[in-house]
Amino acid sequence: MLLQSVFSDELFVDVKEGLPVIKSWGSDYVDFRSLVNGKGIEFQTEEELKALKAQLDSLGLKVAVLQSSLCKVHLPDQERRQKELEKLEGLIRAADILNCRLVRSFFYWQPDEVDHSLYGQLAVRPDLMTAVLDAFNPVLKRAREAGLIMGFENCGLTCDEALVFLNAINIPDWGLAWDPSNDLFLIPQEQWEVHFVKCIKRTILIHTKAVSIIPDLVKDPSRDIGKFLVPWDRVLRGAAATGRDIPVSVETHNPRESKFTHEEASKKVFDLLKANMPSGALGSVEDAVRDYPKFDFPPCPYEDNPVRFVVVGMGMGRNRAIHITRNPGIKLVGVCDINPEKAKAAGEQLGVKYSDDINVFLKDPEVEVMYVVVPTGLHCEVAEQCLRAGKHVLTTKPMDVTLEACDNAIALAREKGLLFGVDFDMRHSSEMMELVEAQRKGYFGRILSVNINLYICRDQKYYDENGAWRGTYRYDGGGSMCNQGVHEVDRILEVIGMPKRVRAGIKTQTHFIETEDYGWSEWDYGNGMVVRYASTTSYPVPTWYARIEIHGTDGAYVYTNGGPEGNHTWWSKKDGIWEEKAPYPFKRRWRAGSDNFANSVRTGDPLSISGEVGRKSRAILDAIYKSARGSGDWVEVVW
Repeated sequence: MLLQSVFSDELFVDVKEGLPVIKSWGSDYVDFRSLVNGKGIEFQTEEELKALKAQLDSLGLKVAVLQSSLCKVHLPDQERRQKELEKLEGLIRAADILNCRLVRSFFYWQPDEVDHSLYGQLAVRPDLMTAVLDAFNPVLKRAREAGLIMGFENCGLTCDEALVFLNAINIPDWGLAWDPSNDLFLIPQEQWEVHFVKCIKRTILIHTKAVSIIPDLVKDPSRDIGKFLVPWDRVLRGAAATGRDIPVSVETHNPRESKFTHEEASKKVFDLLKANMPSGALGSVEDAVRDYPKFDFPPCPYEDNPVRFVVVGMGMGRNRAIHITRNPGIKLVGVCDINPEKAKAAGEQLGVKYSDDINVFLKDPEVEVMYVVVPTGLHCEVAEQCLRAGKHVLTTKPMDVTLEACDNAIALAREKGLLFGVDFDMRHSSEMMELVEAQRKGYFGRILSVNINLYICRDQKYYDENGAWRGTYRYDGGGSMCNQGVHEVDRILEVIGMPKRVRAGIKTQTHFIETEDYGWSEWDYGNGMVVRYASTTSYPVPTWYARIEIHGTDGAYVYTNGGPEGNHTWWSKKDGIWEEKAPYPFKRRWRAGSDNFANSVRTGDPLSISGEVGRKSRAILDAIYKSARGSGDWVEVVW
């Protein structure tokens, strides 16, 4: 997870005065560099460090990073190297007492100090690398003995130089202390995506400067740093997708010409970072950093009367809330979570009413739609509560953990004359619509076989968080085949419909959970057509990698998302020529289920994914688990 932190000295006051301010912003973490009792963190006595730890404990703060200037000098003489080793001992002392092993460091390569022509050369000249390694080796040895984790910043050097150095020392836990603004101006914008992936995969801490995130501080375009804003949404999505605990620290560097005080600028950076923090599933680093084109909504006849939504559940729901604020046909009027802190954080970020009591919104006549993004086993229970209050309901996937719960909510919605839908957002993608259109127009002839494989990396922390509801049958409805794989189940349903029977097997291979982290199944359609579907959350590589293959008597199709292949869609007929251009191109109309749902509320058009449609995937999953938890024999799909 991403740990939001602040350099204490960026407020330009000593820690005794600055720490309460940082805590008041809602931060749980702080970084130390200078202005700690008037000096650097590495020069603190044991008594001073113990007093500092007591202040941290009293405020409920933890140290994320010791932000040292260790070895920030270019290939120094022996006398200076000895001073750096003494500084390292002070950092080890601070690490021991403050319970923080992560240290930002440098490695004796600062070429601009001596010759700018050397800038970037460390990445391509082995002779220079040999000199750097010889100088740095005593620091490396002592830091490893002390159990420090070192992050090396790309300040005064390029990211490539820092990465090549990391490759040379080959210490897996050590990594990049990445400040994207330091050399991003050297990278053509069309190469940012590749650059982000390369850096993020080695990043263990991140720095954020004011000029990289506050629009009012973008400098003269003729200058290098600050002529553009860093796309922090992409950077933070990528960092979160690694699954590692990565501190994201406010290193304000408030410009001299800034209209903000140091405290104001630091708080503004902190708040903007908070607004860009991702939540929920992110897939691979490659997918997470992708610069998706802005979705152009079609003309909206009710733009002056947008549909008023409240989002319930601020896990994945926070991302959903952010998405719907960008839709001219929807107005977010509130957010709700049983955790009052989550509700407050999301409400303040989005500028809407917030509460930990859903009844606040159910009694509000302004609210039209309740968007339910709570644990799966509570979807229909919460939906029924909303329907009884006269609100339309959109729920995230899967619809619920049992068909009975789905059917009860569907019946109540009919009785009340209200809309009830399920947000299978992947159905609305252009790729999905093109596949459906190709099938309808006979591109494949008679479909013979469909193979679906989904590979996902999830650690134990993912299952343990938020009350450990994931990976349980009661609240998750199943494991990797259900929570993650339900999108793939739904996609095949939309293309070829419901199977007659299924058989399946499940294993729990790497996680401590009730349900499966690997499952496989076979679907029989009674006409010779076969589907094979498998899903895992035990993949060792951080990614969300989906692969779908379809072949018929006349044509074949391969779709990949994430993983080593990236995002591709290939089509081929009997001529053997593979093309990525769809035979029947289709421009998407809806970005997500919320867009389509709002349209149905205002215009009366049918929902693309009603409750009646959404329940079908639950019927298949129920049959899969009945087979897998039983003898593995064929089970009829009852729907």
